[in-house]
Amino acid sequence: MTKARATILGFGAVLMWALLALLTVKTVPIPPFQLTSMSFAVGGVLGLCWVIVTGEVKSLGGVSWKIYAFGTAGLFGYHFFYFSALRLAPAAEAGLIAYLWPLLIVLLSGLLPGERLKSGHIVGGLIGFAGAAVIVTQGATRFEASAGLGYGLALLCAVTWSGYSVLSRRLGQTPTSSVAVFCLATSLLSGIAHIGLETTFRPIGITAWLAVIGLGVGPVGLAFFVWDVGVKQGDIQLLGVASYAAPLLSTFVLVVAGIADMTWALLVASVLITFGAVLAARASRSAA
Repeated sequence: MTKARATILGFGAVLMWALLALLTVKTVPIPPFQLTSMSFAVGGVLGLCWVIVTGEVKSLGGVSWKIYAFGTAGLFGYHFFYFSALRLAPAAEAGLIAYLWPLLIVLLSGLLPGERLKSGHIVGGLIGFAGAAVIVTQGATRFEASAGLGYGLALLCAVTWSGYSVLSRRLGQTPTSSVAVFCLATSLLSGIAHIGLETTFRPIGITAWLAVIGLGVGPVGLAFFVWDVGVKQGDIQLLGVASYAAPLLSTFVLVVAGIADMTWALLVASVLITFGAVLAARASRSAA
């Protein structure tokens, strides 16, 4: 696996996450933790089937329980903190704080052995974050002191996913097949959170069922497997900056689907995120 190919695979996760909003809309009124549990169950089962078909079952037995705990904490922790933040803080501001994770990946990657963090990576990350901010907040923010706990949980969300992504690189010898176990464990914990915090709703109609399955196959399934390959073997700084394309592409998908309107914010964000990614790519090439 070359570094370039691993980076491309990692960006495949970003492309799949762009479908997250559209598929989630199609599952209404299923609450978030129930949806997380259902979709991760689909992703985990499919991942386990892939492990069995490829004959990698034995590799799972050689993985330490600490690694399984780490991976589950990364996947479940991110979603738990994110949904909890949305309960306690305005969605736009909480989402903006949560989207610090790509920038944190860029910054924290500088602590990894053999990685060279250049100014182009940092500037590109900051510009990408500015683009994401335009998308998430639509140019307006209203941070409220009373929502401090929610903002704190959103920050924990960003720290959790960036920490998981960066530390995964230190665990490069851990087989990607272990992600199947992470998904199944996350499904279980999300189910417990659902029972304690939410009311259960059945998917309404075939479209909703297909959306749940679609989430498990792509954004909440295969995406985490290719992301694992990307952060372990690819250009992690470039992947971090490129991840800001997720909210942009997600919004474009909603526009194409007729659920959202084309706005000036989309155009501005497109320029900022593209420019940030170009800067990061140039920095990566010069560091090679």
